[in-house]
Amino acid sequence: MDEIVYYDRYRKENCVEKVYGDKALRWTYGTVAGRISLNLLVKRALFSHWYGWRMDRPATRQKIPAFIQDYQLDASEFARDVDEFANFNEFFFRELKPSARPIDPDPAAAVFPADGRHLCIPDLSQADGLFVKGETFDLGSLLKDPALADRYANGSLLLSRLCPVDYHRFHFPAAGVPGPTRLINGPLYSVNPIALCQNIQILATNKRCITELETEAFGTVLVLEIGATCVGSICQTYTSGTEVAKGSEKGYFRFGGSSTITIFPAGRIRFDQDLIENSQQQRELYARVGDHLGTAI
Repeated sequence: MDEIVYYDRYRKENCVEKVYGDKALRWTYGTVAGRISLNLLVKRALFSHWYGWRMDRPATRQKIPAFIQDYQLDASEFARDVDEFANFNEFFFRELKPSARPIDPDPAAAVFPADGRHLCIPDLSQADGLFVKGETFDLGSLLKDPALADRYANGSLLLSRLCPVDYHRFHFPAAGVPGPTRLINGPLYSVNPIALCQNIQILATNKRCITELETEAFGTVLVLEIGATCVGSICQTYTSGTEVAKGSEKGYFRFGGSSTITIFPAGRIRFDQDLIENSQQQRELYARVGDHLGTAI
């Protein structure tokens, strides 16, 4: 895979992604030696836990200013001053000021659950691929629940990919009452398109969490978090059984790129047109937490 091109909703133009760890990713997924190391070490939880431990060391705070400058992050959005982070991991799962991510007020709207690059499938029974035309993952494998997979076989899916440079807290796409989180253990492959173009089934086999969100506007929405290489852990901050507002925080990822998946019941949401059009081209749409994702039908 050459350059990763996505569409920026705010700039209204195509952009080329600046990939954190690009050379390492291309070596790991694009060479024989890299694939050997992937299966022996990189996909295993021990490697990611070790890397997460490294990012917890106090010396890693020295990396923060250069990272902010290299990836042009807006430090004025941070809830804490840059010099207050004790290590790189604290900076990585930083909180933002509420004003930095306003929540779309339309009561009929769902909002993006994470900052990142997004793809949608309006009808899973008509899916024509993600990243590679004709290649998609198996819903039964993803959910590890045949009855649940049958219920959502014609549902609408949003895949949200977070890069290491993104804000790494994830939020509820709609108001409702969330149930408990179900953890499904698995390997920790990268979720970068460089890796997904080699094997889209990564999304259905990586370590993941599933929560059912009972909503008035959309019915029962499935909210998933997908682990990835160098993600030390998926941390949930919400309380099961307690009503949540649209856009409120659900949890956060520790160090690494990762993804969320949101699945709506069949015929309950109409995705925004720019999201649909770019997804049809296997091109991700960049959008932020709280922005309009689609409208209840």
